[in-house]
Amino acid sequence: MSVHVLDHPLVHHKLSLIRDRKTAGSLFRALIEETGLLLAAEATRSLPTVSAVVETPLERTETRRLGALDPVLVPVLRAGLGFLPAFLQLMPTAKVGHLGLYRDHDSLVPVPYYRNFPPLLEARPVFILDPMLATGGSASEAVRQLKAAGAVNLTLVSLLAAPEGIARLQADHPDLTIVVGAVDRQLNEKGYILPGLGDAGDRLYGTA
Repeated sequence: MSVHVLDHPLVHHKLSLIRDRKTAGSLFRALIEETGLLLAAEATRSLPTVSAVVETPLERTETRRLGALDPVLVPVLRAGLGFLPAFLQLMPTAKVGHLGLYRDHDSLVPVPYYRNFPPLLEARPVFILDPMLATGGSASEAVRQLKAAGAVNLTLVSLLAAPEGIARLQADHPDLTIVVGAVDRQLNEKGYILPGLGDAGDRLYGTA
Protein backbone atom coordinates (compact mmCIF):
# COMPACT_ATOMS: atom_id res chain seq x y z
CA MET A 1 0.00 0.00 0.00
CA SER A 2 1.20 3.49 -0.84
CA VAL A 3 0.61 6.32 1.66
CA HIS A 4 1.36 9.93 0.67
CA VAL A 5 1.30 12.49 3.50
CA LEU A 6 1.32 16.12 2.36
CA ASP A 7 4.08 18.10 4.01
CA HIS A 8 3.10 21.54 2.77
CA PRO A 9 3.05 24.85 4.68
CA LEU A 10 -0.41 25.74 3.35
CA VAL A 11 -1.80 22.41 4.55
CA HIS A 12 -0.25 22.96 8.00
CA HIS A 13 -1.68 26.49 8.20
CA LYS A 14 -5.18 25.60 7.04
CA LEU A 15 -5.28 22.50 9.19
CA SER A 16 -4.46 24.57 12.27
CA LEU A 17 -7.59 26.63 11.58
CA ILE A 18 -9.70 23.58 10.75
CA ARG A 19 -8.77 21.95 14.06
CA ASP A 20 -9.71 25.05 16.09
CA ARG A 21 -13.07 24.49 17.78
CA LYS A 22 -13.78 28.23 17.50
CA THR A 23 -13.64 28.21 13.68
CA ALA A 24 -17.12 29.04 12.34
CA GLY A 25 -18.92 26.64 10.01
CA SER A 26 -18.66 28.88 6.96
CA LEU A 27 -14.90 29.23 7.34
CA PHE A 28 -14.57 25.52 8.13
CA ARG A 29 -16.29 24.63 4.83
CA ALA A 30 -14.08 27.05 2.89
CA LEU A 31 -10.93 25.62 4.48
CA ILE A 32 -11.99 22.05 3.70
CA GLU A 33 -12.42 23.02 0.04
CA GLU A 34 -9.05 24.82 0.00
CA THR A 35 -7.20 21.84 1.48
CA GLY A 36 -9.18 19.67 -0.90
CA LEU A 37 -7.53 21.48 -3.81
CA LEU A 38 -4.07 20.73 -2.45
CA LEU A 39 -4.98 17.10 -1.82
CA ALA A 40 -6.54 16.81 -5.28
CA ALA A 41 -3.36 18.07 -6.93
CA GLU A 42 -1.33 15.42 -5.10
CA ALA A 43 -3.86 12.61 -5.57
CA THR A 44 -4.02 13.15 -9.35
CA ARG A 45 -0.26 13.30 -9.85
CA SER A 46 -0.19 9.85 -11.50
CA LEU A 47 -3.24 10.15 -13.74
CA PRO A 48 -2.49 8.56 -17.12
CA THR A 49 -2.16 10.91 -20.11
CA VAL A 50 -2.04 10.52 -23.86
CA SER A 51 -0.23 12.48 -26.52
CA ALA A 52 -2.08 15.30 -28.31
CA VAL A 53 -0.91 17.77 -30.96
CA VAL A 54 -2.14 21.38 -30.84
CA GLU A 55 -1.50 24.58 -32.75
CA THR A 56 -0.18 27.37 -30.52
CA PRO A 57 -0.30 30.95 -31.87
CA LEU A 58 3.29 30.34 -33.03
CA GLU A 59 3.69 26.70 -34.00
CA ARG A 60 2.48 23.13 -33.84
CA THR A 61 3.51 21.24 -30.67
CA GLU A 62 2.98 17.94 -28.91
CA THR A 63 1.23 18.07 -25.53
CA ARG A 64 -0.28 15.67 -22.98
CA ARG A 65 -3.95 15.27 -22.11
CA LEU A 66 -5.98 12.99 -19.88
CA GLY A 67 -7.36 9.87 -21.49
CA ALA A 68 -10.82 9.68 -23.02
CA LEU A 69 -12.43 8.07 -19.98
CA ASP A 70 -12.96 10.60 -17.19
CA PRO A 71 -11.90 9.76 -13.61
CA VAL A 72 -14.54 8.95 -11.02
CA LEU A 73 -15.05 10.80 -7.74
CA VAL A 74 -16.89 8.99 -4.95
CA PRO A 75 -17.55 11.08 -1.84
CA VAL A 76 -18.51 9.00 1.16
CA LEU A 77 -21.69 10.62 2.45
CA ARG A 78 -21.88 12.96 4.01
CA ALA A 79 -18.52 14.45 5.00
CA GLY A 80 -16.91 13.45 1.70
CA LEU A 81 -19.09 16.01 -0.06
CA GLY A 82 -16.88 18.72 1.47
CA PHE A 83 -14.04 17.70 -0.89
CA LEU A 84 -16.18 17.34 -4.01
CA PRO A 85 -16.16 21.01 -5.19
CA ALA A 86 -12.36 21.15 -5.06
CA PHE A 87 -11.93 17.97 -7.08
CA LEU A 88 -14.53 19.06 -9.63
CA GLN A 89 -12.77 22.41 -9.94
CA LEU A 90 -9.65 20.58 -11.14
CA MET A 91 -11.53 17.84 -13.04
CA PRO A 92 -14.85 19.36 -14.16
CA THR A 93 -15.68 16.44 -16.46
CA ALA A 94 -15.14 13.77 -13.80
CA LYS A 95 -18.00 11.39 -13.17
CA VAL A 96 -19.43 11.40 -9.65
CA GLY A 97 -20.68 8.42 -7.71
CA HIS A 98 -22.07 8.43 -4.19
CA LEU A 99 -21.70 5.99 -1.33
CA GLY A 100 -23.70 6.33 1.86
CA LEU A 101 -22.15 4.83 4.98
CA TYR A 102 -22.67 5.62 8.63
CA ARG A 103 -20.76 4.28 11.60
CA ASP A 104 -22.76 2.61 14.34
CA HIS A 105 -21.65 4.52 17.45
CA ASP A 106 -21.78 1.42 19.67
CA SER A 107 -20.17 -1.23 17.50
CA LEU A 108 -18.19 1.20 15.26
CA VAL A 109 -19.21 -1.04 12.33
CA PRO A 110 -19.96 0.78 9.02
CA VAL A 111 -23.54 0.42 7.81
CA PRO A 112 -24.19 1.04 4.06
CA TYR A 113 -27.45 2.78 3.11
CA TYR A 114 -26.93 4.18 -0.43
CA ARG A 115 -24.82 3.34 -3.48
CA ASN A 116 -24.80 4.80 -7.00
CA PHE A 117 -21.67 4.47 -9.19
CA PRO A 118 -20.90 5.52 -12.78
CA PRO A 119 -20.28 2.80 -15.39
CA LEU A 120 -16.93 1.39 -16.52
CA LEU A 121 -15.30 1.62 -13.10
CA GLU A 122 -12.79 -1.04 -14.13
CA ALA A 123 -11.32 1.31 -16.75
CA ARG A 124 -11.26 4.55 -14.73
CA PRO A 125 -9.13 5.97 -11.90
CA VAL A 126 -11.42 6.17 -8.87
CA PHE A 127 -10.94 8.64 -6.00
CA ILE A 128 -12.74 7.96 -2.72
CA LEU A 129 -13.26 11.21 -0.83
CA ASP A 130 -13.58 10.96 2.96
CA PRO A 131 -11.98 13.63 5.19
CA MET A 132 -11.46 11.34 8.21
CA LEU A 133 -9.70 7.96 8.19
CA ALA A 134 -10.30 6.87 11.78
CA THR A 135 -10.80 3.16 12.54
CA GLY A 136 -10.61 2.37 8.83
CA GLY A 137 -13.88 0.44 8.95
CA SER A 138 -15.87 2.79 6.73
CA ALA A 139 -12.97 3.33 4.33
CA SER A 140 -12.41 -0.43 4.03
CA GLU A 141 -16.09 -0.96 3.33
CA ALA A 142 -16.07 1.82 0.72
CA VAL A 143 -13.13 0.20 -1.05
CA ARG A 144 -14.83 -3.20 -0.85
CA GLN A 145 -18.03 -1.82 -2.38
CA LEU A 146 -16.14 -0.20 -5.25
CA LYS A 147 -14.05 -3.29 -5.93
CA ALA A 148 -17.24 -5.35 -6.01
CA ALA A 149 -18.54 -2.92 -8.65
CA GLY A 150 -15.41 -3.44 -10.75
CA ALA A 151 -12.99 -0.68 -9.70
CA VAL A 152 -9.30 -1.62 -9.68
CA ASN A 153 -7.42 1.72 -9.61
CA LEU A 154 -8.44 3.19 -6.25
CA THR A 155 -7.13 6.15 -4.26
CA LEU A 156 -8.49 7.22 -0.88
CA VAL A 157 -8.18 10.95 -0.14
CA SER A 158 -8.47 12.07 3.50
CA LEU A 159 -7.57 15.17 5.44
CA LEU A 160 -6.65 13.33 8.65
CA ALA A 161 -5.78 9.72 9.38
CA ALA A 162 -5.13 7.69 12.50
CA PRO A 163 -2.38 5.03 12.51
CA GLU A 164 -5.04 2.43 13.35
CA GLY A 165 -7.00 3.28 10.21
CA ILE A 166 -3.94 3.07 7.98
CA ALA A 167 -3.04 -0.31 9.50
CA ARG A 168 -6.60 -1.60 8.89
CA LEU A 169 -6.46 -0.62 5.22
CA GLN A 170 -2.99 -2.10 4.85
CA ALA A 171 -4.41 -5.41 6.07
CA ASP A 172 -7.66 -5.28 4.07
CA HIS A 173 -6.56 -3.58 0.84
CA PRO A 174 -2.78 -3.60 0.31
CA ASP A 175 -3.26 -2.45 -3.30
CA LEU A 176 -4.85 0.86 -2.22
CA THR A 177 -3.22 4.29 -2.53
CA ILE A 178 -3.86 6.80 0.29
CA VAL A 179 -3.31 10.56 0.09
CA VAL A 180 -3.70 12.34 3.43
CA GLY A 181 -3.05 15.79 4.85
CA ALA A 182 -1.71 14.58 8.20
CA VAL A 183 -1.45 11.46 10.35
CA ASP A 184 -2.55 12.10 13.93
CA ARG A 185 -1.55 10.37 17.16
CA GLN A 186 -4.26 7.78 17.88
CA LEU A 187 -7.95 7.02 18.34
CA ASN A 188 -9.85 7.52 21.58
CA GLU A 189 -12.16 4.93 23.11
CA LYS A 190 -15.04 6.11 20.90
CA GLY A 191 -13.05 5.78 17.70
CA TYR A 192 -12.41 9.51 17.17
CA ILE A 193 -9.04 10.76 15.95
CA LEU A 194 -6.82 12.54 18.51
CA PRO A 195 -6.07 15.42 18.39
CA GLY A 196 -8.33 15.45 15.32
CA LEU A 197 -10.92 18.07 14.50
CA GLY A 198 -14.14 16.58 15.86
CA ASP A 199 -16.86 15.22 13.59
CA ALA A 200 -16.17 16.58 10.10
CA GLY A 201 -19.76 16.08 8.90
CA ASP A 202 -21.26 17.84 11.91
CA ARG A 203 -18.89 20.78 11.53
CA LEU A 204 -19.42 21.04 7.78
CA TYR A 205 -23.20 21.10 8.03
CA GLY A 206 -23.85 22.58 11.47
CA THR A 207 -25.44 19.48 13.01
CA ALA A 208 -23.23 19.27 16.10
